[in-house]
Amino acid sequence: MIGVGKIKQYSNVLDKPLSKGKQEVSLSAFAFLFSELVQYNQTQVDNIAELERRLEDAGYAVGARVLELLCHREKGNRRETRLLGILSFVHSTVWKVLFGKVADSLEKGTEHEDEYMISEKELLVNRFISIPKDMGTFNCGAFVAGIVRGVLDGAGFPAVVTAHFVPVEGQQRPRTTILIKFAEEVLIFPPSLVTVLLWI
Repeated sequence: MIGVGKIKQYSNVLDKPLSKGKQEVSLSAFAFLFSELVQYNQTQVDNIAELERRLEDAGYAVGARVLELLCHREKGNRRETRLLGILSFVHSTVWKVLFGKVADSLEKGTEHEDEYMISEKELLVNRFISIPKDMGTFNCGAFVAGIVRGVLDGAGFPAVVTAHFVPVEGQQRPRTTILIKFAEEVLIFPPSLVTVLLWI
């Protein structure tokens, strides 16, 4: 029969199902686009703190979209409602989709109960960036910190997320640590409890 193997025709592009498609982006293309993003923002600011804030804002928009996409594809439109669950989701699922591997480590802060750290030995956004000496502590990891903040905010876990370099003995390049400091209300009223309270 001629019509057996026929592909279903869709009248509208919006009617087509979402497929995973090809999930890899050329590393050189990403490096070029990211360096252009950094260079453009560098011309728009006067200091390093403002440059990092602009990169974080750009990452925030990416994070919000990544959360929606992954919740639709991976979780059947359900979002994580537990603190450790969302941290594990960021550490494993989000990191794997964005960087092709799970983050090196996820740790709880020892000094503060509301702090968690995601560490990466060689963060992709810092791999191809040469930082001039006059820019001192500039960290392109601010973009990834923005992505993490976008995912957490979208899931109902507001937090302050920053990127820091941590020197490692015996290595020339420091590792990057994404420090997550959750808002006080997250620890007092986690999103799962807030949802229950709203229904009462």
